[in-house]
Amino acid sequence: MKIEKTLRSRIEEMDFNNIVFGNQYSDHMFCSEFKNGEWKNSIIKPFGNIMFSPISLVFHYGQAVFEGMKAYKDENENVFLFRPEENLKRINRSATRLEMPNIPKNIFLNGLKKLIDLDRDWIPKNYGQSLYIRPFLIATDGVLSAKPSKDYMFMIISTPADTYYKHPLKIKIEEKYSRSASGGVGFTKAAGNYASSFYPTRLAHEEGFDQILWTDSSTHTMIEESGTMNVFFYLNNKLITPKANDNILSGITCKSILSLAKKEGFFVEERSLNVSEIIKGFHTGELKEAFGCGTAVVVNDFQTISYKGNNFLLPNIAEKKRISFYLKKKLLDIQHNRSEDPFGWRVLLKRDL
Repeated sequence: MKIEKTLRSRIEEMDFNNIVFGNQYSDHMFCSEFKNGEWKNSIIKPFGNIMFSPISLVFHYGQAVFEGMKAYKDENENVFLFRPEENLKRINRSATRLEMPNIPKNIFLNGLKKLIDLDRDWIPKNYGQSLYIRPFLIATDGVLSAKPSKDYMFMIISTPADTYYKHPLKIKIEEKYSRSASGGVGFTKAAGNYASSFYPTRLAHEEGFDQILWTDSSTHTMIEESGTMNVFFYLNNKLITPKANDNILSGITCKSILSLAKKEGFFVEERSLNVSEIIKGFHTGELKEAFGCGTAVVVNDFQTISYKGNNFLLPNIAEKKRISFYLKKKLLDIQHNRSEDPFGWRVLLKRDL
């Protein structure tokens, strides 16, 4: 792998006490090309613009998938990745569904580790902060034809990250628009999944909501996801989350929360969840908590859930007494090397450059 270091770091421009998600990017990026049926030209180089033909197929037919992951520091400034092989598996599942080549393990992991090692000074030091890492794969073939590309570019970039949301969220249960459909690409991190959510989300914002709680496309009665998050409900003394399927992304944070909850003795269910159960839970008082989880947000509570024009307010439980707070702290403690890691999720990034 070729490495070209920047001549001047931009880290002095970074205010780690005022991190705006996605606003500033670390000094370097990783690139690898897929041409003539093989991966080649892997390089780490200074972060900057890239040039593609205007007829590159990514612009016209949407062959683009990505991942979201993080690097953390502990109190001694050791650097850790969190479950990186899960991200490799998922981006390759996404690539397969969009008829794109799989990324070899050595290219993904070696490129990732060398890049983050080189830019380790960009990882914030405070508890709860991290370096958000964005691997992505795009079609670059310059033949304007509705068929899979022959050429691709795999890249990794990163940006310092703080808390994504600063407050509990007001959520609207969606009754018209859909995020995904059975047999589609909802289980992938395809770029188009997110583009199609922007319009209904903007409408929800105009009504005073922070995010949408997506429902199934056929009946709009089954809970799926919320924005870019998997969702949990503490209902009838059970922690319930919709089971991942063709419509629902298999979230790595979600799977981690499930494992932690089971280990801590919570009664956990992964199953289909009807909107009517949620509304009944409000009326009976059996719905105690609801929250979303994902790489960017980690865990974020819901304050209000709206359905058919009615706003339902969740119980006002002190933050440190919430199950969401307890599980989030358990997860962050593992990620920041403040506790034992019984699952083997934490990957120490040794200094190599």
